[in-house]
Amino acid sequence: MKHDLRRSELIQILIVDDHPVVRAGLRAVIETQPDLAVVAEAATGEEALDLVQVHAVDLVLIDLQMPGIGGAETISILATFAPAPPVVVLTTYGSDADILRALDAGAIGYLLKDAASEVLFDSIRGAVSGQVVLAPDIADRLAARKHHPDLGPLTSRELEVLEHVAKGQSNKEIALALFLSQATVKTHLVHVFSKLEVSTRTEAAARARDLGLIR
Repeated sequence: MKHDLRRSELIQILIVDDHPVVRAGLRAVIETQPDLAVVAEAATGEEALDLVQVHAVDLVLIDLQMPGIGGAETISILATFAPAPPVVVLTTYGSDADILRALDAGAIGYLLKDAASEVLFDSIRGAVSGQVVLAPDIADRLAARKHHPDLGPLTSRELEVLEHVAKGQSNKEIALALFLSQATVKTHLVHVFSKLEVSTRTEAAARARDLGLIR
């Protein structure tokens, strides 16, 4: 039972998800473990940043899609804290763009919400001890990006540009959104077209979705 351990001995977790039912479910599952405790919950990235400064948090378990600043930006800000708590993403989104954005921001783990409870528990414990924890299929996909026989892996910036292309945005709109010059956006697109072996923006977006590179 949890009372067998002192509060200071428990792994204290902050859950960040904008769905109350999801937060309640995660809390119930996590607190079946004698060494794990949910110290606080947040519905937005802004709330999470405030709570980390109030509570002793050993790990942040965060979704990516939230109102406000969103998961990836929250992770990047948390990484500047001293000390910075390890962050594990728990989300339904498994595109290459989502994964790379989260890991580049500073996440130490990435799990999908259909993960088994034991995988979640082991990942929390591993992340707190400094291990990188990835769902097996996520790890396989990241490895495949490095060894694709036909095309080179798209960089995180190229994937960002591609996501905006898929939304139907022009080069000018993409440049404004990503704080790039239009010439830089065009260069990224040339690389994207070459790697995906396509010749139009529509083909690039369609192929990227088929490959699971973007949502």
